[in-house]
Amino acid sequence: MKLQIVPASRGIQWVKSGIRTFFRQPLAMAGLFFMFLALMSILSLIPLIGSVMALTLLPGATLGLMAATREASAGKFPMPILLITAFRAGRQQVRSMLILGGLYALGFVLVLGITAPIDGGKFAKLYLLGGSMTPELLQSADFQTAMLLASVLYLPLSLMFWHAPALVHWHGVGPVKSLFFSFIACMRNFWAFAVYGVAWIGVFLGFGIVMATLAAVLGSAEAVAATMYPAAMLMAATFFTSIYFTFVDSFGFTPGEDT
Repeated sequence: MKLQIVPASRGIQWVKSGIRTFFRQPLAMAGLFFMFLALMSILSLIPLIGSVMALTLLPGATLGLMAATREASAGKFPMPILLITAFRAGRQQVRSMLILGGLYALGFVLVLGITAPIDGGKFAKLYLLGGSMTPELLQSADFQTAMLLASVLYLPLSLMFWHAPALVHWHGVGPVKSLFFSFIACMRNFWAFAVYGVAWIGVFLGFGIVMATLAAVLGSAEAVAATMYPAAMLMAATFFTSIYFTFVDSFGFTPGEDT
């Protein structure tokens, strides 16, 4: 494992690689992403415990999508079993991945806990216990402040876990060390990740403009709205596909290399 520093322009290449790889195997990659969402959604239906379980399994499930991207980039058809790649490794790696998931769940719940005093726990309860997001709730100033604070606090948490599942699985790094190396890698390649983030924002904004234009041309907002959600999910699947390439360049990982 060797940390590599890449130029800022590499961020654009990560986006391009994600899009190109997704469209090599669009049905497989989209299907795996929807299975990933379905698993998280089903678990989240269980009040409190389900949400914590979903958070715990999220790093492992994300590793599954990265493994699928690895297969697709090599010209292979990613099978559904790849989604549980993290839990088909050796006992020690599975244990490390579950510890990593527990740390993620703990960190996320801590973020929610910090926001609780601001809005009386409304945002935290909505996520952990479920409920309806009413217009009145969204327009509440304290709820908006809690959401904003949660977004700010989640950023360093996401950087710590960005590469962590892959480091644990493919390089055998311990859970705590993987968080440190992931954060350092993201910060050392700050400008590449900044360009990567801006590029994806541009892609999603472009998608929104296309959909709005389509609605104006067709004169039917309802028809466009019916296709908006699945199309947005495909865009999200493409984004998740690109995550693998940020890891490949940051740590010099090559397909076929394993622990």
